[in-house]
Amino acid sequence: MDKIAVLIPCYNESSTVEKVVKDFKAALPEAVVYVYDNNSDDGTDELARRAGAVVRYEYQQGKGNVIRRMFAEIDALCYIMVDGDDTYPAEVAGRMAELVLDRHVDMVVGDRLSSTYYNENKRPFHGFGNTLVKSLINVLFDTDIKDIMTGYRAFSYRFVKTFPVLSRSFEIETEMTIHAVDKNMYIENIVIDYRDRPEGSVSKLNTFSDGIKVLKTILRLMRTYRPMGYFGVGALLMIIVATCFFIPVFTEYLRTGLVLRFPTLIVCGFTVIAALQSLFAGFQLSTIYQKNRQDFELELYKVTARQKSLADKEMIECH
Repeated sequence: MDKIAVLIPCYNESSTVEKVVKDFKAALPEAVVYVYDNNSDDGTDELARRAGAVVRYEYQQGKGNVIRRMFAEIDALCYIMVDGDDTYPAEVAGRMAELVLDRHVDMVVGDRLSSTYYNENKRPFHGFGNTLVKSLINVLFDTDIKDIMTGYRAFSYRFVKTFPVLSRSFEIETEMTIHAVDKNMYIENIVIDYRDRPEGSVSKLNTFSDGIKVLKTILRLMRTYRPMGYFGVGALLMIIVATCFFIPVFTEYLRTGLVLRFPTLIVCGFTVIAALQSLFAGFQLSTIYQKNRQDFELELYKVTARQKSLADKEMIECH
């Protein structure tokens, strides 16, 4: 079991990966640096190996697939995850690791948005997208995460081993953030300086297509983690629509004693029924969600015990 594992997912980062590996090895001499190559065809893996990283491979394309492989294969007391594009400072990795190891923080978020991101980032829609996603999640999940889409984070063992990775691409950051918030994990924000990609390094994130994936992920996780809110809002909207169409029909009935628009009345009735179904679906899923939370807490105890066992075994072997 490693004390600190630096995890670097890479896809065609030959212009920067060597520097990133060397920077983190210098900043965290006690850490093991892992580079997971995701079908690069520019020699990223060889450059990383030459810089001193342990190189492994994930052949299913997508950042989410890479992180799933990393989290499954590596055991460590502290995980530092960073992109291989040299946009994040290695100098703060020690502080991030200290928060995990000494203060038992489960996820440390490297906050770019409170420092240099908007000045350094040359893609204006990326900045807008980051702000939109941050605002949505903080409102919907009642939290205060400063940077949702950052690729620079530190994790505890118990977070990594209880996080079910479902996303395949760049929406993975959104998924892990919501998971941490929902499961009442200890989260800290740490402000970092962000620098834009160097000349010759190209972002793999598509602003619009990946942005739509992120928004879909937020809705999917809202349905999973906040079912009463998700289905309750749907029920409320249907009730409002039905009421708006029903009022003129009812007003005519009071004035004339006749129902002149039966089709409208029937549609209003079916809309109210659909709203009630949505409401009851929210109640049922909330009960299931509560049971899942209880099961998760029990699993957390097992993971914590397993971490202690692995750490004790490592200590015995070292002596």
